[in-house]
This record gives sequence, structure tokens and C-alpha cells, in this order.
Amino acid sequence: MRRPEVFRSIRFRLTVIYSTLLFALAGVTLAVTYFAVAQSTSPQPITERTAKVYENRQLVGTINVAEVGQIEAAVNYNTLQNLRTYTLIALPALFLASLAIGWVLSGRVLRPVGAIARTARDIQATDLKRRIRLQGPRDELRDLADTIDSMLDRIDDAFRAQRQLIDDASHELRSPLAIIRTHLDATLNDPDATGEERRRATAIVDRATTRMSRLVEDLLATARRDADAMTDTDVELSAVAREAGEESFLPERPLDLRYRTSEGLHLIGDADALRRAVGNLLSNAVRLAPTGSTVTVATGRAGSWLWLAVADQGPGIAARDLPRVFDRFWRGAAGAGEVVRERRTGLGLAIVRQIVESHGGQVAAFSEPGAGSTFVLWLPAADRTDEDPPPADDPLAAQSWTT
Repeated sequence: MRRPEVFRSIRFRLTVIYSTLLFALAGVTLAVTYFAVAQSTSPQPITERTAKVYENRQLVGTINVAEVGQIEAAVNYNTLQNLRTYTLIALPALFLASLAIGWVLSGRVLRPVGAIARTARDIQATDLKRRIRLQGPRDELRDLADTIDSMLDRIDDAFRAQRQLIDDASHELRSPLAIIRTHLDATLNDPDATGEERRRATAIVDRATTRMSRLVEDLLATARRDADAMTDTDVELSAVAREAGEESFLPERPLDLRYRTSEGLHLIGDADALRRAVGNLLSNAVRLAPTGSTVTVATGRAGSWLWLAVADQGPGIAARDLPRVFDRFWRGAAGAGEVVRERRTGLGLAIVRQIVESHGGQVAAFSEPGAGSTFVLWLPAADRTDEDPPPADDPLAAQSWTT
């Protein structure tokens, strides 16, 4: 048979512990008191003695007599007997009282736990807004509640980011799918369409499917970084920069690629992921750099931080948009006469930030409209010993080079 629910609760176990300790302490106290009284009073019952009574030298009878010391010992004996009787009566009452006291005290101690449990039951995956916000002294239970609140904040942020990613990805996929369906229905499935119309529709569908493939690849890269499935090894940053340039700098118009790198820049990280981050920056620069301009890839070191910068001579970014350029699916809105940076899927720079932050680093962007842009990856060196943040200035602008 299963025990009743109350017997399996923490409160019941705490009650038993409290009451047992209190009862044992009281029992020991009473026992010590009893034996101390017994040893200090030397109690014993009266030993009766018979005395003869004479009258006019004639024996008239007998009476029971006792010495004064024996009378005192007898009084102590009776007192000790009463003490033992009252002790045996008090022990059960004390046990019941200890149970009641233990039940009340354990209830007060576990009251915050009950609040935590009720709030946790009320919180669902679709509604993570509620928090425990436990009041009272800063004890272990308060720390537990604050830790759970902090965990709920992170889970809520993750769910919001996931929902936002799904919504934005759905929106991004909807446009190429609509384009494909439109041209399939209007041209490719039309028996009266001319060859030129079919070729134009095929080219449009090909661009739409390419855009969808790129978006899917970026989403997969984002999911892999979220899973934190990277392989950390010793990486030479300048080698990664040159490899990424060879793989990703594939312009369809005349552009120059210039390297300004330093040797001996070692960090612990995932070389493939870092190459992808640099490749995304180079692809971004190639897409926006004017024909005949130069794209620069540079590396260096500032204190315990390594940096890798990709600079272009493109249209630049407005100051108000710089803090958002690494957000997922962000699009800059052009003002009057203002040129802004547009991205194919809106995930390229977000993936760059994700990769760099997973290495314990930071990303930064420096730009002015019409003056080009510089994207900087700050990464901790393998021999880093301090906890200072990376510099806030553009290292490529501050660096003097000999070409």
C-alpha cells in the first residue's frame, strides 16, 4: 500500500526531524535532572523502629519512631517519586507539542518553496512573463528563487528570439516562393508563352531558388552555432583571414583585395566557423563595394585581444543604424538622398556576431555614409590573462601600415 501523500512530503520529514530532536533534547534534560536530584538528595524510604513506652517504670506499650535524618531522606524520596511520575506524564505531552511545533516551523520554512512551486506550475512554454520575485531575507531560498527568475529570463529571451527567427524566416521565404509560383503559373505552364518569356521566367525562378538556398544555409549555420557544436583548436588568425579571402572573394566585377596582416596571432577556436565569419564579411563587402575599389583584410593585436578587420569603400552606414547591423533580418531604411546597406538574407552579419561571441569575442562596425565601412572582429588571444574589454576604436584606422 502506498503511504498517504502527507507522509511523503518534505514538510512531514522536517516535522519528524524537528520533533525528534526537540523530544530527545527534552528527554535528556529531564533524565539528567532526575539523576542529579537523586544523587544530591540520597532519598530512601523510612526504616521503621519500635520504641517501648514506660509509665511509672512499667511497660505500657510500644510506638513507631524515626530519626530526623531518615525523615528528611523520606521526604526527598517522595519528591523524587513525584518527579518521576510527572516526567513520565510530561514526555508524551512534550512529544505531541514537539510535533505541532515542528509542523508549524517546517511550514514556515517551506513557505517560499511553495511559492516557487506554484509559480513554476503556472508558467507555461507559451507564457514566460511571470516571475517568482521572492521577498524576505537574502537566504538560500531567496538565492534559489532569484536563480530561477534569471533562468526564466534567459529562456524567455531564447523563446522570443526563436519565434522572431521563425517569423522572419517565414517572411523571407514567402517572397521567393511567391515569385516562383507566379512565374510557374503565368509563364512556364502557359503553352502560348514565347521562348524569350520562358527564358526570362527561368532566370527569375533561378535567382529566387538561389536566394532560398542561401537563406536555408544561413539558417542551418545559425542553428549549428546555437547548438554550440564547435571544435576548438589552436588557430592562427592571419591564416584564417587569407584562407577566407581565397575562398570567398569572388567578385563579378573588377575589385582589388588587399591583405594587411600580422603573424603569430594565435587563439583557441573553430577555424571553420571563423573562416565562415570572415567569408560573410567579404561577401558583404564584394556586394556593396564600387567597381574598381579596394577591399582590405587586416589583422593585428591590441593588448590581450586579437582583431580582424574587413574594410570596403562602399556607400557606408548611417550612425543610427550601426547598432543594428548585426541583428537578424535587419533592413536599413533609406532616407532622403541616403544610401544604406542591404543584405541578401539578413543573416550574414548576425551569423558573424554569433560565431565571434561563441568564441568569447565581440563585433564592432565603423562607418560613415559615403566613406565606406569597417567591420572588426575582436577575439581573445590564446595567452590572454586579463579581463579587460577590447578597445572601442577602429584598429584599422589607428594602425600605420607600409604597403
